[in-house]
Amino acid sequence: MADSATLPVSVGRYLIHRLRQLGLGHVFGIPGDYVLGFMRQLEESPLQLVGTTNELCAGYAADAYARVTGLGALCVTYAVGGLSAANAVACAYAEKSPLVVISGAPGVRERRKRSQVHHMVGAHDAQRRAFEPITAAAVTIEDPLTAFREIDRALATCLARKQPVYIELPRDRVDMEGQAGHVPESGSPASDPDELAEAVGETASMLAAARAPIIIAGIEVHRFGLTGALMSFAERHGIPVCSTLLGKSVVSEKHPLYAGTYVGALSRAELVEFVEGSDCVLSLGAPITDTDTGIFTTRLSPERTVHATSQTVRIRHHAFEEVRLDDFLAGLAVQSVPVFHRPLPPKDNPLEQPWMPRAGAPLTTGRLFHKVNSVLSKGLSVVADPGDAMFGSIDLSVHEGADFLATAFYATLGWAVPAAIGAQVARGKVRPLVLVGDGAFQMTGTELSTAVRLGLDPIVVVLNNRGYLTERFILEGKFNDIHNWNYHQMPALLGGGLGVLAGTEDEFCKALDHAIATPGQFHLIEARLEKMDASPALRRLGERLAAEAKG
Repeated sequence: MADSATLPVSVGRYLIHRLRQLGLGHVFGIPGDYVLGFMRQLEESPLQLVGTTNELCAGYAADAYARVTGLGALCVTYAVGGLSAANAVACAYAEKSPLVVISGAPGVRERRKRSQVHHMVGAHDAQRRAFEPITAAAVTIEDPLTAFREIDRALATCLARKQPVYIELPRDRVDMEGQAGHVPESGSPASDPDELAEAVGETASMLAAARAPIIIAGIEVHRFGLTGALMSFAERHGIPVCSTLLGKSVVSEKHPLYAGTYVGALSRAELVEFVEGSDCVLSLGAPITDTDTGIFTTRLSPERTVHATSQTVRIRHHAFEEVRLDDFLAGLAVQSVPVFHRPLPPKDNPLEQPWMPRAGAPLTTGRLFHKVNSVLSKGLSVVADPGDAMFGSIDLSVHEGADFLATAFYATLGWAVPAAIGAQVARGKVRPLVLVGDGAFQMTGTELSTAVRLGLDPIVVVLNNRGYLTERFILEGKFNDIHNWNYHQMPALLGGGLGVLAGTEDEFCKALDHAIATPGQFHLIEARLEKMDASPALRRLGERLAAEAKG
């Protein structure tokens, strides 16, 4: 594309140009008449448009793509498309995933006539207003003279906050030329130097007085590209590192300083004792949520904790509101901090023991995760749906170069299968290993149709216990039951892939080994489990949630 500063450029093509400049390669979406003009421009551009089976799945796929690459994009039509995708956008907002939502809309001329056009819900701006609470910025591009500036501002906000933004394109503005000579603004907000110096100095003093420090790495470390800086600091000073559940795999789980995934009382006892016995805790990029804290079962004294996120740095009982997380880490890197020699907790992880199937033994959740852990490699990322698919994954050991992807805070069921599509489109050489419950699979599992169409080869393990297991541990009832499917026969419906039913350890072992050894098509393994079989972590979580439900 020609330089937008010298040649006339349409609004739609400028948006495409800027997305490409930011490194985007794919856009996920579903066509509709209000967005067809922009989709035509997408097809004519180097960006690849990836169609999915519905807008919600497109949103989940784009969210996962953003988590892997640093930016994702979703393109939908007005109202019936955008509002269908809203849940996926809310998930991205809650979990800080930089997603650009592009929606077609009735033209400005149509709006001025106050026309009641199809898909409307009340006023013409109803969809934009609906997206305001679940995006960092929501704009409608109406004036060509300010269009480029509004697009730039929205994209800058998306990248600065690592949260979704919403850009509404009225269909009669897509081909209009914007302001000639426009040059995108650059720069980002800086930390307040006095606050930064005080926060860094106080943290360095706490470390200087410590004997057994720990770093807790949260999801923002990955979102803001700070893994290298954090691990460089940890290595220089010999400080052990653990991750939160939402932040699992943000640091290499094979690193000699990695202690484990700390989720309060949901974690192994020896890890809980190690973390909570630390005399200085640096919690970096880890927002305090119920799932990351094991339903608020963490026992970390504010007197010995530094809690730094993208929004604030809290040390003991005061806060610094104008300190950026990257500046804070950079400031710590040049401080005089001791070198520590703290041994890690015992590696008493049953999943790390050698795996050997017991012929004919009924498959259990614990043994399923044990087998999964034994096959993980740099070429396999784990994509886990909420429920035992996720909580059973806490002690999986994800390899460097692979990812652990899960909606561990917003916890929207049905996320994992379409997310695996987005993750593999983003990084084709890394196969997703999807862990999903049967209830969640019934919501979005048919998105494997897109895997067939695109030639993707995820491995999908459906944990079939005939209902909503997590909810059963909170409050049992018939409302937790679902109709049982023959999940392993899904490939026949979709015209591709391979399905296998596994009810014993040796059947599951054989099926998973075969799936890994034969790429090129998706593999679906239906793991038949007992109705109330659950991982130890889920049992502990269920007890906590049941107590919360009773008040």
